[in-house]
Amino acid sequence: MMPIESFLFDTVEGLDEGRPVEGFTLSAGGLEATVVAHGARLVRMLVPGHDGAKADVVLGFDRVADYLASDAYFGATCGRYGNRIGGAAFTLDGVRHALAVNEPPNQLHGGPDGFDRRLWQAEVDAAANAVTFTLVSHDGDQGYPGTLTATTRYRLTEDGVLDIAMTATTDRPTIVNIVHHSYWNLAGHASGDLRDHRLTVQGGFTTPVGADLIPTGEVRPVDGTPFDLRGGVRLDEALEAVGGFGFDHNWCLEGPAGELRPVAVLEHSGSGRRMELATDQPGLQVYSGGYLNETVVGKGGQPYCRFAGLALESQRFPGSPNIGHFPSARLDPGETYRHRMQLRFRAG
Repeated sequence: MMPIESFLFDTVEGLDEGRPVEGFTLSAGGLEATVVAHGARLVRMLVPGHDGAKADVVLGFDRVADYLASDAYFGATCGRYGNRIGGAAFTLDGVRHALAVNEPPNQLHGGPDGFDRRLWQAEVDAAANAVTFTLVSHDGDQGYPGTLTATTRYRLTEDGVLDIAMTATTDRPTIVNIVHHSYWNLAGHASGDLRDHRLTVQGGFTTPVGADLIPTGEVRPVDGTPFDLRGGVRLDEALEAVGGFGFDHNWCLEGPAGELRPVAVLEHSGSGRRMELATDQPGLQVYSGGYLNETVVGKGGQPYCRFAGLALESQRFPGSPNIGHFPSARLDPGETYRHRMQLRFRAG
């Protein structure tokens, strides 16, 4: 394990113009993960293949200005509520809270000034090979009640695991669903689409959505549908079967929520890279990058085509605050919201 490298990633434009954005590179087990304070974001992940050659397997940009200009949420910590809330409003203890709208008429990933657009405070833990980012979101921020203190901790281990732990506390009842939003391409971020990858998701049900991508409240079995990924499916076959823009859906994960358990695997046979996802959350949003196109120019000037990366967002279910039978996203004073995801990388 090498010492954590600290560096200046960029400076922030806009309201925080001129403020430095710190970057940190963690190294262990043949892996390298680079995270930055803007959006508590993963911007680079070097993973070896079966031939020992390393590739950067996450999509992203080289400058903060490009992240601010994009609506792709590359590598970001999204909140206060990741995913969508229909009608950009919810009722808590009899009080209706109207939220900032950024996907009319709904709110997506915490609003137009969500956690992904903020400059977080960073703290290095060299002994644990970890970096913790902290953000205070004040009462009324984007319409949410309560002052929320959120953290995202990235830790890289010698056995090939990127451990991402998110927490939050509040001084008033509120709702929380903090989500990590990296797009993965195990052939390398500059390799084109990922139709030649294989995806497995341990979820026997999905939560169907309407035309506005808001869940209807139904919980539907995947049996006999293109959403049955339990046995592993090549993405070219899966995307053809689903059609349109591909996947942007929530799976109800097997196993007890609150316990860390394996839920998904992404594999690329050409490089031998394999990524295994474990989480303690009840749901997993699989987004296949169907709205990306070549106008999105990423790191090193690389255009990102449709399906260039796959986001695997462990989460509470989208729309939960307005659908009573979905897992609760409520957080009360004295409680701690916890969200853990572990990404284990192997080269076969």
